[in-house]
Amino acid sequence: MEAREIDSRYSYGRIWKIAYPILISLVMEQMIGMTDTAFLGRVGEIEIGASALAGVYYMVIFMLGLGFSIGVQIIIGRRNGEGHYRQAGEVFWHGLYFLLALAVVITAASEWLSPKIMGLIISSDNIYNASLSYVRWRVMGLVFGFSTAMFRSFYIGTTQTKALSINSLVMLMSNILFNWVLIFGKFGFPALGIAGAAIGSTLAELVSLIFFIVYTSKRCDTDKYGLNKPSRASWDTMRSIFSVSGWTMVQNFLSISTWFIFFLFIEHTGERALAVSNIIRNISGLIWMVLMAFASTCSTLVSNAIGEGRNDLVLPIVGKLLKISYILIIPLLFLFSLFPEYVIRIYTNIPDLIVDTVPSLWVLCASYLLTVPAFMFFQATSGTGNTKSAFALEGTALVIYVIYCAIIIGSLKLDVAVCWSAEAVYGGTMAFVCGLYLKSRRWIGRAL
Repeated sequence: MEAREIDSRYSYGRIWKIAYPILISLVMEQMIGMTDTAFLGRVGEIEIGASALAGVYYMVIFMLGLGFSIGVQIIIGRRNGEGHYRQAGEVFWHGLYFLLALAVVITAASEWLSPKIMGLIISSDNIYNASLSYVRWRVMGLVFGFSTAMFRSFYIGTTQTKALSINSLVMLMSNILFNWVLIFGKFGFPALGIAGAAIGSTLAELVSLIFFIVYTSKRCDTDKYGLNKPSRASWDTMRSIFSVSGWTMVQNFLSISTWFIFFLFIEHTGERALAVSNIIRNISGLIWMVLMAFASTCSTLVSNAIGEGRNDLVLPIVGKLLKISYILIIPLLFLFSLFPEYVIRIYTNIPDLIVDTVPSLWVLCASYLLTVPAFMFFQATSGTGNTKSAFALEGTALVIYVIYCAIIIGSLKLDVAVCWSAEAVYGGTMAFVCGLYLKSRRWIGRAL
């Protein structure tokens, strides 16, 4: 294949063709979180605050599986770039075997451990009871959620991202219906409040998984990738997957754990600060979904390019994706900063809560100027396959982040808006260390 033909595969048009279905899917998934928060924001401050802690606690658990699937995505991308399509399918099957087993173990362990852990870390009895109710129902859907994560990894790794946008639309519609019925008690069902939000999201994940199974059987070349029948389990294959996915699993778990620590610090400052932070978390997701669409595209394109033997295209790919991300995200930051109350009203109609949330939103918008290159450089680093280095680099940023949170929230107990400056500290550190690593080119020659 000539250089011009290869380069055209990483043009702005090609990048957008891969990224926009991921973006649409993330928009749909973000709207799922918006739906939960918006519904619970009409129930009460306890529910909206508890959903923040319970939601992040669940994400800590979920990140074990999602982090593993991200590593699998990197390997699938490399095999796809090499033209070893059936090996990509074999990696998918082994990833699925592991995540199904992990889901069963975590579900059983959570029923015993979650009440003890949450009892130790949550100071408010009201928040504790509401959070535990959410977590118990939400964890039951891990089998569905982990399986869906593997399908997403396959389609992103093979650059067949169209399936993601359709799937997420189906999941969003299901989530809105289930949450509306179960939170408020429609069609004769009891009003379950925060538990209804958890049950509704679990059912939506089941619908999402069913869609992926049907779509794959009808629209994907299952014979080409070896998806028409389960692959025979191989310990050698599993070990090779773990050499990459093990690091992404631990890295994502620790990353979201520090996010949970942030919310624990906030929870100890008061229920109002926690409610503010939950709203900011959801608004942040509106910007984050745009960033992650292109960051995920960056990871898979870097992996595919290296698989084709085109290490020289890695930095230009990162540069193009960084430029596109800023072009799309900066106008969003400007609008959110100019009209903050209109954005906040999506999540709550409580006047005092709206006023108290505005300063934190301004801080969040400013921090994203550093978060954009941080995520792009980190995903590119992971896409090279050197996930051990990516883990070490983010570990550096996380240590600084936690120390900063402990000082400004735990010790100084500053205003919640100042507390959100921790995002800028994390983003700045990540952008610096990952940018240096990419520029050093130490990732060249990494075998998977």
